[in-house]
Amino acid sequence: MTKKINLFANLKSDFASGLVVFLVALPLCLGIALASGAPLFSGIISGVIGGIIVGFLSQSHLSVSGPAAGLTAIVLTAITDLGSFNTFLLAVLLAGIFQLALGFIKAGTISNYFPSNVIEGMLAGIGVIIILKQIPHAVGYDSDFEGDEAFSQIDGQNTFSELLSVFNHVQLGSIIITLVSLLILIGWVKFSFLQKLKLVPAALIAVIVGVLLNEYFTSTGSSLAISKEHLVNLPIPTTFNELKNIIITPDFSAITNTKVWFVAGTIAVVASIETLLCMEAADKMDAQKRYSDTNVELKAQGIGNIVSALLGGLPMTSVVVRTSANNNAGAKSKMSTIIHGSLLLISVLAIPAFLNKIPYATLAAILLLIGYKLASPKTVKHFWQKDKIYQFIPFIATFVAVVFTDLLKGVALGMVINVIFILVGNAKRAYRFTKEQYHDGDIIHIDLAQEVSFLNKSAIKTTLISIPENSKVVINASDTVYIAHDVLDLIKDFKKFRAKEENIKVKLIGFKKAYNLENSDGFKNTVTYEHKYDAMKRQTVQVEIKNTDFKE
Repeated sequence: MTKKINLFANLKSDFASGLVVFLVALPLCLGIALASGAPLFSGIISGVIGGIIVGFLSQSHLSVSGPAAGLTAIVLTAITDLGSFNTFLLAVLLAGIFQLALGFIKAGTISNYFPSNVIEGMLAGIGVIIILKQIPHAVGYDSDFEGDEAFSQIDGQNTFSELLSVFNHVQLGSIIITLVSLLILIGWVKFSFLQKLKLVPAALIAVIVGVLLNEYFTSTGSSLAISKEHLVNLPIPTTFNELKNIIITPDFSAITNTKVWFVAGTIAVVASIETLLCMEAADKMDAQKRYSDTNVELKAQGIGNIVSALLGGLPMTSVVVRTSANNNAGAKSKMSTIIHGSLLLISVLAIPAFLNKIPYATLAAILLLIGYKLASPKTVKHFWQKDKIYQFIPFIATFVAVVFTDLLKGVALGMVINVIFILVGNAKRAYRFTKEQYHDGDIIHIDLAQEVSFLNKSAIKTTLISIPENSKVVINASDTVYIAHDVLDLIKDFKKFRAKEENIKVKLIGFKKAYNLENSDGFKNTVTYEHKYDAMKRQTVQVEIKNTDFKE
């Protein structure tokens, strides 16, 4: 049963984080729309719907949805092949219906099979991409669109050749604004009295200072002044008709076009996979270790894409960059996502002229820090110190592949390597779960077998989630030779967070010192009847066993 969430419980911190995500999302929405060959406002519409509607329907506390760079090439090709943007919108609407269906058939559970070393490698890779892609914007070279995450760019360049081109296009004013913005963003964390101003995030101060600096450069006729092409460029409707023309509707007459259905299927699959990857990453980032229902998320994404298509918006996914910005800014609940979507809507209608004064250099500074936090050297060191080559190799392979190809190819490579290690490791039977016909005071047993891999994460996660409040649990690892770090993390988080919140008494037996899980002492034995679940036979049988009880 899903607990009700008070969206206003952390309004101060959620408003501040929502404001930061809004500042990050604005240029990304515009840049992705531009690169997709779509109307600029289609990116804003997608961002607004992703923030308000998907944000409200989702059960994720941190995830932020909007137009995704990973769909750019698909969208650009589809608009050209289908002949018009209106026909493309029909494909987006159908893709939303497909995603809705995927949610109802519970396809979201596949996210439980993404191992943590692949997710961490993906996040670190995206962090490096953000840094490499933002360096040109930070020095005043904006040839590539804001939000591009692919190694090979649409303009024929790649990430590294773009960096080499920077030296011929350095703009001193942009560099000054980037450095001042970085000083503000870093300094804000260093001084405790500034951190108490929760409603005034450092990113907002950096943006205001960046705008004021450039206005000063411009008014004094300085050569440091940043020209219009290096500022946010949001179209400003001057008449009611222009405002009305922003809304573009799908061309339903193309419903019999087989190309439309093919594009819809492609968008649904790619968008769903990217969303599930981001959801796993968001849950991994969450300091409170809350789990999100991925099937609900697919339904929310489906509804979001249907509404976006009806209003003329781009297809959306849950996006790692915006989600990371949300987490780093201190978001506590999904209210932050809703606020970011609301601010997008209000600002583009009320203050577009001010938004068009924001230098890309300031926004690059914000993203550079987000990239650094994602690609922190501590993450690489963490996996290296785990002293298990089968954990480090998939991590580093995913990391490198994401940087040099794209997100999906990188994750696919990491998954393949993980599966190879699992097959070599000869994982026969992962664990046996035994649960009594539950009465107050009875014990729930989870007995881990010799090999417990990331492939068993889903079943164990479901087991831990289903454990009732005020119960007693024994997790026995006496027979294990290997336990995947994903499963260890699940057990650690369960004992540290959920068990305390729901008064669940947890006893650990037989965990090796290398697992960094402290075993429990003080047991006595009693004989009870239990239902054992045999993982090999896939059936439940009632047997008499010696039961481990808690010594009061």
